[in-house]
Parts: sequence; structure tokens; C-alpha cells
Amino acid sequence: MKKVAFKTLGCRLNLYETDAIASEFSKNNYRIVDFGEDADVFVINTCTVTNQSDQKSRQVINQASKLNKDALTIVTGCMATNYKERLQESDKIDYVVDNEHKTSVLSVVESHYQGHEVDPDQFEKDVFGFAPAEETFHTRSFIKIQDGCDNFCTFCIVPKVRGRAISRPAEEIFENIRQVVDFGYNEIVLTGVNLGRYKHKDYDFEKLVEDILRIEGNFRVRISSIEPDGYSESFFRLFQNSKLAPHMHICLQSGSEDVLLRMRRMYTAKEFEQIATKLKTDYPNFNLTTDLIVGFPGETEEDFNKTLDLTKKIGFGHVHTFKYSVRKGTRAERMQDHIPEKVKTERSGILRKVIEETKLKYRRSFIGKEQTVLIETFDKQGFAKGYGENYIPVLIKEQNLEHNNFYPVKISGIETLDEPVLIGEIIKITNSLSK
Repeated sequence: MKKVAFKTLGCRLNLYETDAIASEFSKNNYRIVDFGEDADVFVINTCTVTNQSDQKSRQVINQASKLNKDALTIVTGCMATNYKERLQESDKIDYVVDNEHKTSVLSVVESHYQGHEVDPDQFEKDVFGFAPAEETFHTRSFIKIQDGCDNFCTFCIVPKVRGRAISRPAEEIFENIRQVVDFGYNEIVLTGVNLGRYKHKDYDFEKLVEDILRIEGNFRVRISSIEPDGYSESFFRLFQNSKLAPHMHICLQSGSEDVLLRMRRMYTAKEFEQIATKLKTDYPNFNLTTDLIVGFPGETEEDFNKTLDLTKKIGFGHVHTFKYSVRKGTRAERMQDHIPEKVKTERSGILRKVIEETKLKYRRSFIGKEQTVLIETFDKQGFAKGYGENYIPVLIKEQNLEHNNFYPVKISGIETLDEPVLIGEIIKITNSLSK
């Protein structure tokens, strides 16, 4: 039985694809091992959204080479698409599999061990040809509904490495969900590059989610990162359904109208604020999280302060901050007035302080309230940790709780570990699915 190790960098779409590939290896009598262990095959699913992503991907490739220089190393994902020819020249990599051929990773490995000459490009292109994963690296099951993007933001390389927008047939999505629910998964996460632009036949994103919520089973639905465009305000009515988790990660990127215009975003800061106000008004505990880019070319002190002000006003539950990173071939690369790295670092530090304050304030607002926690991990003492419906980490200081079970808790306090974590006390134990 050959051993295979996986490493995933980047987005939840990559996580979904790695889960599906690993599940196929497991079904074909490969033993899945941790990436830090010796293995016969290393599969690295890379990211290239920033320079830092490229650097991390290279570090992981080097790590695999040090673990076992004789192992078969497969590099796939967005960096494999972006730098395909350059990576093919590396003596540390055996095969480079781009995103369009990612479903063929197992076939590449099997053909190699059968002694065939293998070219990953010889396999069929299929961005949706991943089988539902019964065994994954996660408690949640990621469901891919869409790939690619047509927005062409001036800073973004995603359309180059993921291609134009394409949507998965709705019936395939419904069947995928039914299967993973039958496998025992209690939470599914809808993933894609630009979810709000989902469109297949008479289905748009709103209708798709509405019909997903009609699928029978004791599970909840979570929406992955999404843009602030492509769906109407009527979509938010769906959060009245308890199956749909009250959390959205909607990408803002900047609070300055001028910067958003230069980024070629498809919305204004005012429109984003209206979305936030709508969600907070209709669902007071709603967890709205976002992405922000600091130091975009031409960003003035006034632009940056507008981002700070809007961040404080909305009170995000969490924010991913990124210092602007030049991506070759994008329009932003050719723009004037690139911001010095020192200034980007200073602004990032200021923004992060504001974010930590808003995050702590939001999480403290849950003290005395209830959450339904899906157990995911256990600490050294055997205490359970998971996420409530609002996607906030909750620590339950009880032992012998079951993995992948729902537990209703009352939030009694908050502790700061690596981040502020809510402390939950069990209200009652219900009969729920166990994987």
C-alpha cells in the first residue's frame, strides 16, 4: 500500500478539490499520511493569488523534496497553471497538473507507476469531474458549485488561472449534497470563485440555494467567500431558514470609492454599506466578514482612512487583510503611484488593530446567547471545540462529546487563546447524526 500526502494552500475551492482527490486515492488503496511524514507520493495543491502565496507554495515543494527526494511529487492548483512551464523545469517536481486537468491527478500517478509515458494534458479537461468525497480532511463537506470569473478586477490573476466563469449543473450539486449528507456530514459549504454569478439554465444563485435548503436531512448550509454583486436583496430572505448559517464573507477590498473604481470592482462602498445595514437590521447577530487590500496603487491617506472608517462603522466579525501584491500581467501592475512597502506595512498594522477591536466587540455580544456548535476538534484536555451557526469558535469545557455532532450551548464567557474564543455550556444533548 503506497503512502500519499497532501498539502493545500489557498481558498476553500482548493480544499474541496484536495478532499475529492484524496478520497479517490483512498478508494484505490493508497494510505493517506500527514504531509510532514515520509510518503511515496506528495500532492501539492498550490495558490498564486499573492506573492506570499507563491512563496509558501515554493516552500512546500522544497519541504516535500527534503522529506523524500525519491517520492513522486505532483504540483497542481493555481500556481501550477500560472507558472506551468517554469515549474516543469524543476528537478523537484515530477508532474505539473493545471487546474483544468486537476481531476486527473490519480490517473497521472497510476499511469506513472504502470510505466507509461505520462503527460497530464492528455487527460480530459473537467473542472467539475470530482466525485463526492466520503473521507476528507475536514468535518464540513465543501461543495463546488462554480468556477472561474468574468469580473477581471485590475489586481486579480484569478481569471487567468481559473478561466472564465462556468457553473455546475444544479442537479449534480443536489446529488452531491445528498450523497455527502448520507455519508454523515452535518454541514456543507458552498464554494466557487464567484458564487453570486452562478447561472445554469433557469437557476441563479438565489434559486439554487433555495432549493438546496429544501433537501431533506439534519444539516446546515454555509456560504463561502462571495462578491457583493450578482444577486439581489431578496436573497437575504433565505436566512430566515434555520438551515442557512447566518454568516457571509462578502469581499469589500476597500472603503474608498476611488480605489474601488481603480480596482474595477462591480459595486460601490455605499452599496456595500447598504448590504451590511440590511443584514444587520434583519438579523441583528449576523456575522459579516470580509477581505481588505491595503496599499493599492494610488491609495492616499484619505483613501485608507475611508477604509478604516467603514470598517469601524460596519463592525465586521472578522477581516482578512492583504497588503497589495503585484501580479504580473494585471492592469494594476502598470498603474502609477505604487505604494512603498513600508507604508503598506504601517497601514496594515493600523487596520489590524481596528479589526481586532471590532472582532472582540462582536464576539462579546454573544455572551448570554445560544449557539448550536458542530464539534470539530479536541484540545489536550479532551475539551471540544467547534463553530456555532454564526461561524465563531466555541470551546466547550466538557469531555466525552462526540465529533461531528451538534450541541446547543449557552455562551458564558470569552477567552483569548490564539484568538478570542467563546466559552459554551451545554444546554441539553440532542439526538443528531454522527459521522
